[in-house]
Amino acid sequence: MTEFAPDAGFRKNRKLKAALLRHNAFSKAGFSERLFGLLFSGLVYPQIWEDPDLDMLAMELQPHHRVVTIGSGGCNMLAYLCKRPASIDVVDLNPHHIALNRLKLAAFRHLPGHSDLVRFLAKPRETSNSHAFDQFLAANLDDATRNYWNSRKFGRRRVTVFDRNIYETGLLGRFIGAAHLLARLHGVDLTEMTKACSLREQRQFFDERIAPLFDKPVVRWITGRKSSLFGLGIPPQQYDELASLAADQSIAPVLRHRLEKLACHFPMQENYFAWQAFGRRYAPEGEGPLPTYLEPANYEVIRANVDRVNVHHASFTELLSGEPAASRDRYILLDAQDWMTDEQLNDLWAEISRTAREGARVIFRTAAEKSIIEGRLSPAIRDQWTYMEERSLELTALDRSAIYGGFHIYRKTA
Repeated sequence: MTEFAPDAGFRKNRKLKAALLRHNAFSKAGFSERLFGLLFSGLVYPQIWEDPDLDMLAMELQPHHRVVTIGSGGCNMLAYLCKRPASIDVVDLNPHHIALNRLKLAAFRHLPGHSDLVRFLAKPRETSNSHAFDQFLAANLDDATRNYWNSRKFGRRRVTVFDRNIYETGLLGRFIGAAHLLARLHGVDLTEMTKACSLREQRQFFDERIAPLFDKPVVRWITGRKSSLFGLGIPPQQYDELASLAADQSIAPVLRHRLEKLACHFPMQENYFAWQAFGRRYAPEGEGPLPTYLEPANYEVIRANVDRVNVHHASFTELLSGEPAASRDRYILLDAQDWMTDEQLNDLWAEISRTAREGARVIFRTAAEKSIIEGRLSPAIRDQWTYMEERSLELTALDRSAIYGGFHIYRKTA
């Protein structure tokens, strides 16, 4: 378990700086990169926004598989334990995500039961949660993680965020809150979407209330600026990819299309991503699903297998460089490649190819629709992999989070 510096900001986080910075600090692009880095160096994703059910369909996980994944909010690495893989190595450059991943693992290990777990991780306004941390979790955490959650921010211990609503915090949580405020200023209460009882009602609310917001001058002005979307975790490189999809280089139509899919393509009763976007919480019992890792049917198997997870404050490439050849089976890159230069991509895939067993799979998402690696990897690396294009397109349509343009699967064949 790689140690991390829980209070290291962007200036001291060499790993994040190496991944993000490409331009001179005094250039316009360099300023955008550094501003994004400052924002991204705090907690960004209290919930991961990649659909784990889709991941598991794509990976076809088996008990002998050894998995490497980016951590983000920690939901998906726990969901994968439903399939009892042999091991999961979790990497992340953000120390706040490291602390959250380790806390979630400890919650499965040490909270008394499933209801306690759901209360701690999924229910807002539960003022007993920090006491549960003190009673069951603190003594069972490594020093760095315990110190992180006991440290104070604005006078309160960080762990007290679970007494309130952790999903209203973090960079993404605050961005969603700002979007709700902007909608209310235009007379639209986005939480009304959670009352829809059918896809028809969801479609009606989107068409009549939400879609017109994208034509408002202030919304078009905001979405025309890279920095305004840093709250979605969209770095400058990803913004450019999204803007390239529109004829006028405006990101507003792209965001409208993605939000339409989230709002209209899946029933609210089946989509916890939509509940987070429109309700800023998970559905009350009986009104919608919990994330896969919190579903009652998965509790016992996940709890029995949490010791198969190791969490590392490291990059994907850094971790793999220290692992034996032909030692891993599944790789989950989220959307991290959208940030990368050609050199970084080739370094990453060189290590993936070296450590991958025959039949290994890599899955990732992209802001735009096309695979980010085509035409950018060296032939010596690219020729070892087969793009499962048809299956990728099928699963892209099923992605409940709806925020990505493409979902991609590659299989090791040489």
